[in-house]
Amino acid sequence: MNAQLMLGIFLPLLGTGLGAATVFFLREGISDVARRVLTGFAAGVMVAASFWSLLQPALESSAQLGRFSFIPATIGFLVGIGFSCSLVLVHRIMHVGEKIEGPVGGLKRTTKLILAVTLHNIPEGMAVGVVYAGWLSGETGISQTAALALSLGIAIQNYPEGAIVSMPLRVEGMSKAKAFLCGVLSGVVEPIAAAVTVVTASAAVIVLPYLLAFAAAAMMYVVVEELIPDMSSDTHSNVGTVSFSLGFVLMMILDVALG
Repeated sequence: MNAQLMLGIFLPLLGTGLGAATVFFLREGISDVARRVLTGFAAGVMVAASFWSLLQPALESSAQLGRFSFIPATIGFLVGIGFSCSLVLVHRIMHVGEKIEGPVGGLKRTTKLILAVTLHNIPEGMAVGVVYAGWLSGETGISQTAALALSLGIAIQNYPEGAIVSMPLRVEGMSKAKAFLCGVLSGVVEPIAAAVTVVTASAAVIVLPYLLAFAAAAMMYVVVEELIPDMSSDTHSNVGTVSFSLGFVLMMILDVALG
């Protein structure tokens, strides 16, 4: 792997690690306002990236199909949404405070939380992997800048997630070092998923349009189901909206002007 690819694959994990590191210098995690700013900004980046970095290249790389060039993107997007929705039950099982019958319901609250964040990171890792596979193939029009911007947006989103994992563990009595390690480990699946996707997509360029759209759907699912509600609920909703706009515009500039 070249240096640019390595950076893109591991940048989201760095975001998770930095978030988990808050256990060393904060007692109650990041503030509500800071969390909404980061969440809104990441959501804006991911929405813009879903189109300019994923869906648009998927459509352009299927141009040989003429008026039917939308078919691969449509199939990939719908399959991606279906895959993401299939994880809803697992997410519900993992969420703190829900009473679920069966063996999983007996897991500790913090264990459920770690598993939920880990599961949530799989489609994000796939998104990073497929956009870098598209850049490496040279067949999709994806630039290195666009791929890096997508990875950065996910890294920003992962910052509060790292804190969400490490801080409760510390509150329950775990040492700072172990709580930090658990926070980091919750994000390890992301570079693994990214690397596997890069190898798979690079070996079969013909499926890239489908995978790009699949990744876009996974990104949009996360934005709609998790990030937007989190950034706009309760107080400080305008902070999240403004941050969303800034993230969207920044991603658009990076992808369109510098791509």
